[in-house]
Amino acid sequence: MTPSSDRVALVTGATGVLGGVVVRTFADDGWRLGLAGTDHARLEAVAAATALADDRWAPGVGDLSDRSAAEAAAADVVSRLGRIDALLHLVGGYAGGGPIVDFADDDLRRMLDQHLWSTLNIARAVVPGMVERGWGRVVAVTASTAVTTPPKLAAYSVAKGAEETLLRTLAREVAGHGVTVNIVAVRKIDTERVRETAPEPKNAGWTTPEEVAATMRHLCADDAAAITGQRIALDGRT
Repeated sequence: MTPSSDRVALVTGATGVLGGVVVRTFADDGWRLGLAGTDHARLEAVAAATALADDRWAPGVGDLSDRSAAEAAAADVVSRLGRIDALLHLVGGYAGGGPIVDFADDDLRRMLDQHLWSTLNIARAVVPGMVERGWGRVVAVTASTAVTTPPKLAAYSVAKGAEETLLRTLAREVAGHGVTVNIVAVRKIDTERVRETAPEPKNAGWTTPEEVAATMRHLCADDAAAITGQRIALDGRT
């Protein structure tokens, strides 16, 4: 069994608010971190803010919606840290698209790139190594709209629904190889703590970055090996 102090988590979308909280959470637990994003300087800023020593982190710079760029980013992390044991996929982006009959095709293409293709490309880059070593964790953040399918949000909801289907299929494919794949679904990530400072019914089901990070921490533990292919909704207050 590899101790967490030697395990490596690749955090995509690492420069966002949620990314910073997830990076701190796993760094505090002793994980080494691969930080993925499109801006090297911003990745360095996250590492500095988390006080990560040079030998405890590595950048993976690239647009994950491009397969070759995703593979290169993952390879850069592996070359520095030796492997990737957990993929914490936080890449976001939002465009509702408007009514289906007339929404802009580019909105759907952009949402599919950011959510479906980024997930597929980075998973293909890192999961084979997990299977080969017999241990791995994949956790991605998705949205409640993939299930609730509200009107005028089809571009986003379709992309998130496709991402969830991909991940749940992957969970079945790697079952029995020591690799788990799970989804954390939120209504909205409450980066400004509005749920606490100005509570009202519309924000009661919002989720803080710390709640997401805590759920990811549990799913990446050794004793969470029986949890796979699950969609864990963090909007249970409403």
